[in-house]
Amino acid sequence: MGPVVLQGVGRLGSAILEGWLKTGAVDPVDLIILTPSEKPAAEAARALGARINPPLEALADTRAFVIGVKPAKWFEASRSLLPHLAPDAVIVSVMAGVRGETISKGFNGRSVVRIMPTTGVAQAQGVATIWAAAAAARAVGEALFAPIAETVHLDDEAAMHAATAVSGCGPAYYFAFTRALAQAGIEEGLSPEAAVRLARATLRSAAAGVEGAEALDALIDRVASPGGVTQAGLLALNADGALDQAVESAVQAAVAKSTELSG
Repeated sequence: MGPVVLQGVGRLGSAILEGWLKTGAVDPVDLIILTPSEKPAAEAARALGARINPPLEALADTRAFVIGVKPAKWFEASRSLLPHLAPDAVIVSVMAGVRGETISKGFNGRSVVRIMPTTGVAQAQGVATIWAAAAAARAVGEALFAPIAETVHLDDEAAMHAATAVSGCGPAYYFAFTRALAQAGIEEGLSPEAAVRLARATLRSAAAGVEGAEALDALIDRVASPGGVTQAGLLALNADGALDQAVESAVQAAVAKSTELSG
């Protein structure tokens, strides 16, 4: 698709870069990486032909400019680059909470596609929510992320808040539950090593089970026999709707924070 610029190689930027290198979704020789410090993922890309912090004139043919910096710093970080970007470069934002209209204005009216990926893109097993006002920008986002993630397109940008809360934040919720599950196993007599290994392996096993289109209720029923051990645990877990309420509160809080960041 031509030159792709990645600005910022933090946790998410590194994950995206690792996924591209793993799958060949972006040819390393077409990559320009802008980073203020040395990063392992960037150095791996350099070894394959990517350019790191070249003269800004190199940005003239950019087809896609991926913003991987923190939301509070994107405008300051981009100001010096604007005169050098191609007028038809598509701005690809992976920042939570910053509206497409705001980004487009900051980039002198350039087309924007917003994407909320999970860090699983590093293993080409991520999830990426995509929204764009223009079909051409949406196609650029799909081309960049479909090889490293399951892509879900939204018709309404306002739904990005909920998508961020469910998918972008979701892995941390699952990890927190896995940590609590391990701790509960320790309390019931498992060694810390055994409890953590069992909890982590169970998370991987459960993830494998959701491949395909089988309904979530059916997946639960496959494990929880009526009157059995698993059902007893599920009844305790969601006593008086405690689990449902806790998850709803987590998503609501994340939506509220994303909305706050958007101004």
